[in-house]
Amino acid sequence: MDAIETVGLTKKFDSLTAVDSLNLSIPQGEVFGLLGPNGAGKTTTLNILCTILRPTFGFAKVNGVDVMKDPDAVRKSIGIVFQDPALDVRLTARENLEMHAELYEVDSEVASKRITELLALVELDSRANDLVKTYSGGMKRRLEIARGLIHHPSVLFLDEPTIGLDPQTRSKIWGHIERLSKEEDITIVLTTHYMEEAEKLCDRVGIIDHGKIVALGKPSELIHSVGEDIASLTLEDNSKAKEFESLKSVKKVFVGETVRLVLVDGASSVPSLFDFAAKKGIKIRSLTLQTPTLNDVFLHFVGREIREEHADGKTLMRLRMRRRGM
Repeated sequence: MDAIETVGLTKKFDSLTAVDSLNLSIPQGEVFGLLGPNGAGKTTTLNILCTILRPTFGFAKVNGVDVMKDPDAVRKSIGIVFQDPALDVRLTARENLEMHAELYEVDSEVASKRITELLALVELDSRANDLVKTYSGGMKRRLEIARGLIHHPSVLFLDEPTIGLDPQTRSKIWGHIERLSKEEDITIVLTTHYMEEAEKLCDRVGIIDHGKIVALGKPSELIHSVGEDIASLTLEDNSKAKEFESLKSVKKVFVGETVRLVLVDGASSVPSLFDFAAKKGIKIRSLTLQTPTLNDVFLHFVGREIREEHADGKTLMRLRMRRRGM
C-alpha cells in the first residue's frame, strides 16, 4: 500500500487553479521532495493531504484513508511541521512536547519516554528545560520536528523545513531528517525550493509548476535526463546566444546573466562552441564546464531558477522572522 495516493487532485480558488489534476503515488518509507517556486502549489497540496483544505475535484488517500471521508483518522496518522513557527516560546521544550502529546491523547508514561527519545534525536536534551524564547532559529526548527513526531506518525510532512536558516544550521537539520528516515520507519514528504536539499535528502522528487507535476523521478535520473554537462558562458553580447541551439551538441539554451548550454557531451563539444562563436561573431569572454545539478533540471523543465529574492512579500517577511529567531 502506498503511504500517499492522489488521483486527479485539483484545488481552485475562484479563477485560480492552485493544484491541477495531480496524480501522485508515494510508497511507504520514502523520502519524497516536492519542488517548485513560490505559488507553484506545493503548500496547497500539503494542506489538502493534511486535511486543512478540501480539494475541489479528485481524491487523496493518506495511509489508505480518504482525506475527505475520514479526516480525523488521517490527522492521527500524520505529523506536520509548518512553514511558520508554531511553538509557545513561553514554555520550555519539554513543556511544548508534553502539551502536544496531550492534544494527541498520548498516554502519559508513553509520552514521557517518547519526549526523552525525541529530545535526544534532535540534540536538544541538554536544553530541554530552557524556555523556547532563548532558542536560536535552528533549535526551534529542530523542536518543531520533534513535536511533529510525538505521536509516532506514519507520515511526516515538512513544509520548507530549512527556509531562512543559515547554511550551517540548514546542514544540521538535514542530518536530523536523514536520521529520522532511517530510525523512525516513517514516510517523509517535504517541500523545498533548495535544490541541494532535495538532492541530498530525497529518494524521489516531483517538480511542480502552476499546480502540475512537470518532472518526477530519482534526483540522479532527472539530472541525467537533462544532458551530460552544462557550459556556462559569459558573452560580450547575449543577443545572439540562442543561435547556439542550431548546434547538434547543444540540447537547450538558457539566457540570463550568463548563458547556459545543456550539452550532449561536454568535453568534446567545447571546441565546436568556440568555432561556432567565431563564425557567428559571438565573443566568448569565459566558459565554465560543469556536470548538471538538480537546479539545472529545474531550469530545464520550468525555465527559471528558484531564488529567495524572487519571493513574494509574505515569504520575505517569514524569512526575516526566521532569521531573527522569532
